[in-house]
Amino acid sequence: MVPELTARMARASNPRGTTAMWVRDHLGGLWNDRDFVSWYPRDGRPGLSPAQLASVCVLQFLLNLSDRQVAEAVRCRIDFKYALALELDDPGFHHSVLSDFRERLGEDERADRLLSLALERMRKAGLVTERGRQRTDSTQVLAAARDLTRLEMVLEAVRAALEEAARDVPEILDGLVDADWATRYGRPVRLPSQPTHPVTRLKQAGADAHRLLECLPSHRRGPRMEALRQILVQNFLIDARGLLRPRTEKDGQPKGARRIVSPYDCETRRAIRGNTRWSGYLVHVTETCDPGGNANLITDIATTSPTRDTQALPGIHTRLRQRRLLPRQHLVDGGYLSVALLESSAVHHQIQLIGPVKANGAWQKKEQTGFTRDDFTIDFDHRHVICPNGQTAKTWITPPAMAPYTVARFHPQQCNPCPDRSACTRGTSARTVNFLPRHLHELQIRNRTDQQDLQWRQLYATRSGVEGTICEFVNGHQARRSRYHGLRKTHVQHVLTGIAINLERLASRTPPRCQGPRHPTVFQRYLDSRGLTWECWWRQGK
Repeated sequence: MVPELTARMARASNPRGTTAMWVRDHLGGLWNDRDFVSWYPRDGRPGLSPAQLASVCVLQFLLNLSDRQVAEAVRCRIDFKYALALELDDPGFHHSVLSDFRERLGEDERADRLLSLALERMRKAGLVTERGRQRTDSTQVLAAARDLTRLEMVLEAVRAALEEAARDVPEILDGLVDADWATRYGRPVRLPSQPTHPVTRLKQAGADAHRLLECLPSHRRGPRMEALRQILVQNFLIDARGLLRPRTEKDGQPKGARRIVSPYDCETRRAIRGNTRWSGYLVHVTETCDPGGNANLITDIATTSPTRDTQALPGIHTRLRQRRLLPRQHLVDGGYLSVALLESSAVHHQIQLIGPVKANGAWQKKEQTGFTRDDFTIDFDHRHVICPNGQTAKTWITPPAMAPYTVARFHPQQCNPCPDRSACTRGTSARTVNFLPRHLHELQIRNRTDQQDLQWRQLYATRSGVEGTICEFVNGHQARRSRYHGLRKTHVQHVLTGIAINLERLASRTPPRCQGPRHPTVFQRYLDSRGLTWECWWRQGK
């Protein structure tokens, strides 16, 4: 219960209320301490209320505050004390408590459970329902680390490992660190765009890293030392002469999905999507979009490495199923869709995925000049593929390397004499047609046929609204750049931001009311006084 004096002062100073007060009034607080029992040990001295700390974290991201600022707000703002049910003279807490609480949130998928608890309260209040309509989109998130060149990364990795060793095991640095090491690693690395002797300095940094790792046993290495080991393996090798040298493209380098780009955040990766290049993560936002004018609420937040969107969709459906918020229709763009996901979503979750399946990427389709796969007749009953000129493919096989696709190949004796050969295949090989199994092939054709229907297009147009949510997420709440290092902490930031957006939308709802006509302006009254007519569609009686 909110203390009487706190409630009276909050109502007097905020007659219309605030978002923080709305949460207390309509949801009774999103959480209570019983929801966090499994997060803490049974013994030990009493601590701060975890339900209050969770609410403070949400309010922090709602108002884009730092830890110090939100701790000061808890001490000074009356609406915060009202939302947390605190006395007016409550001194609050030290700002470092929030960092410890976020560490706890990042363990064992607790951030997702926090979102589930909030959605459960909203579901019981009738604010969100199951088997409605939802939509999903993703956007890039920049890591909390500056972009480094290869030389800068190795030098900074050595320096970070030396900092860790000097703190934990300073005795191993005796006899290893000399004046040259102090010059190279005594301060953070800042190099010009064209540093002097880059190859020589890279070799020297690799040799220093190798010596440092040899001096410290593996069981005594901390996270910075382990990051240095991985960076050393990815960027250097020992050649046939036993010498350590930098890797080249001929030696083989890790791909972008595995290559470490910062010694302080080993989970961030470089990614490319179209013309966009960044180092960081992807965030997938799912929200409701039911017709009827209700507030659209975020139901799932997924923070991943920069991978294909199709890999994130099964996890989104699994979490929505656990929250009992599975949609009946799920609107996504082509990056999330595949024919296999269309089938599995319908079979396992009874979800109708609505979106365009990617078109065939063959040159015939791109140039619109040749025979595409759709121009061939596929007879699944007799295992025949017939080309537009009536030739039947000689082979019908399903290679394990191309599963689940079936491959139908024509013979060169069929293709070489054909007058339309240039519109069908290029080079010296005969035409090959790849297609999915029968049930998936028919599903693909049905999806592409639906895309031509006006009603389908009007329904799919609803998906574009999620772009506004993405804009609100990354611009209104500064979620484009991660505040913290690591995927787990970044996900905690995104979940808290998603809950904050939900509260902001619910608190801003106003009951529909009949509004009267807008009053005319001074110039419009002047026109009326002179008997001059002017048109305005909202003016009644005109």
